[in-house]
Amino acid sequence: MKLTVKGVERALKKPGRYRDGRGLLLQVNSPTNASWVYRYERGGRERWLGLGPLSLLSLAEARDKAHEARKLLFNGIDPMEHRKAEKAARAAEPSAKLSFEEAARQYFDQHQQKWRNPKHRAQFLSTLEQYAFPVMGRVAVSQVDTPRLIAVLEQRHANYPDQRLWDAIPETANRLRGRIEQVLDWATVRGHRKGDNPARWKGHLDNVLPARGSIRKVKHHPALAYAQIPDFMAELRGREGIAARALEFLILTAARTGAVIGARRDEVDFDQKIWIVPPDRAETKISGDQPRRVPLSDRAMEILKELPIEDDNPFLFIGGKAGSGLSNMAMAELLKDMVWPSTTPDRIATVHGFRSTFKDWVSETTNYPNHVSEAALWHIVADKVEAAYRRGDLFNKRRRLMADWARYCSAPPVASAKVLPMRAAR
Repeated sequence: MKLTVKGVERALKKPGRYRDGRGLLLQVNSPTNASWVYRYERGGRERWLGLGPLSLLSLAEARDKAHEARKLLFNGIDPMEHRKAEKAARAAEPSAKLSFEEAARQYFDQHQQKWRNPKHRAQFLSTLEQYAFPVMGRVAVSQVDTPRLIAVLEQRHANYPDQRLWDAIPETANRLRGRIEQVLDWATVRGHRKGDNPARWKGHLDNVLPARGSIRKVKHHPALAYAQIPDFMAELRGREGIAARALEFLILTAARTGAVIGARRDEVDFDQKIWIVPPDRAETKISGDQPRRVPLSDRAMEILKELPIEDDNPFLFIGGKAGSGLSNMAMAELLKDMVWPSTTPDRIATVHGFRSTFKDWVSETTNYPNHVSEAALWHIVADKVEAAYRRGDLFNKRRRLMADWARYCSAPPVASAKVLPMRAAR
């Protein structure tokens, strides 16, 4: 006899199994513990398939589930094995919640011991933080595809705004590609994504990007004439925003874009007025890959002390997104908007060009030796013999040099110093 709704209620008073027919039973263990099961035979063996608790499944719903199990048997499918296969398939589905940045940091945490060199270990995340995370850090790792990967490699470089990353810094860009490839391979093995790796080179990206050996060397960066620095800096100080303060700080320290936008608060000794740049952001091999000590002028310190601070954001120059640093194009875009001519015909000044401006000022207006200004620019000493004898970082001399440079940058502006060529390119 089939069960009824009232029959189910009566069954709860006494433990046991109550048949509804065609394999469907109600298993009662206590008045508050009862569930539906489906009994069937497969390959000469009796099997029991749990359908769900009575508290969640009514009699009608239990009958529907038993009917679905019968349909599977009719088609030659074991209902219990079918359930196991579905569960395994769900477990293998990529996680849409894990972002690319989260995947990269998990990969790094699990593999960082394989990099014996601290510089190489730090470089793995720093390149991703500078170039990949701003473009696709929040994208689900399962959704990272070829167009997104190409968007990372073809973004404009801050120091070379007219060139894509792959052409401007090919070696770094290829290492970036390789690191993304490692993260995506890890995510695939971990079950967070499926399919081919969009960061693979051979037979894929080599069809759309030139080989590194065929890329022409980057030309010199258009630079502002040092005579125009007081006027330019006066205009820059009048600009509001993080990008303006970052650019002013970059000029005062003669630093590179990557070092500035990646600068963190814990790298600054506010008492000693020193900024300590890790080797991976110094972008050159000096003193055995040791951190670079950068002396900070009074104006540079003022800038840092006035910067806004965001909770859980380690960067000095915070970006538009929570927890992020300034984008690598922010200063370049600001400079394009200011439209100051360079010493290169028909070209406006570039961010990286200010290092040349600083060098020209030192060479033509001061008595500082060449090796002091080269040290301030973090350049490698070309002469190996000279390098062997000069092992210090000339810190005290560089502090005096940068203080003089800061005073020159703060000199009163000269009227009508900004003269634009008629064909100056924006």
